[in-house]
Amino acid sequence: MTKKTFSGDYQSLILISKFIESKGEKAGLNEDDLYAVKLAVDEACTNIIEHAYGGELNGDIVCECKTHDDYFEIILNDKGEKFDPESVEPPNIGTALKNLKTRGAGLYLIKKLIDEVNFEFNDETGTTLRLKKKIA
Repeated sequence: MTKKTFSGDYQSLILISKFIESKGEKAGLNEDDLYAVKLAVDEACTNIIEHAYGGELNGDIVCECKTHDDYFEIILNDKGEKFDPESVEPPNIGTALKNLKTRGAGLYLIKKLIDEVNFEFNDETGTTLRLKKKIA
């Protein structure tokens, strides 16, 4: 199965990671790329729980994996609050860690780890995040 629904809670993060790992290995991702994908998906799912749903157990996360000729695609869908990814300012990397703003760092990290990041918003289907990682 390439599509699975998980409860929007922190306990599900390990299950989502295992699901991604299984599909990524089958797709042919190398160890470094698989780690990057798992980290990005973990961050994205944490953002869904915290920001879209406003906490645990307020909705589901649908995770779908697709293998294409030259890239691995992860599609995450939630029915939580929408947001404008363009309004999220990247963190000031030159700032001392203790002074770094907590908002925006996760999205910045995802964009650094993944080759292509796209958000789609629909009133009926919710928010869809498409992550594409090239297969080396």
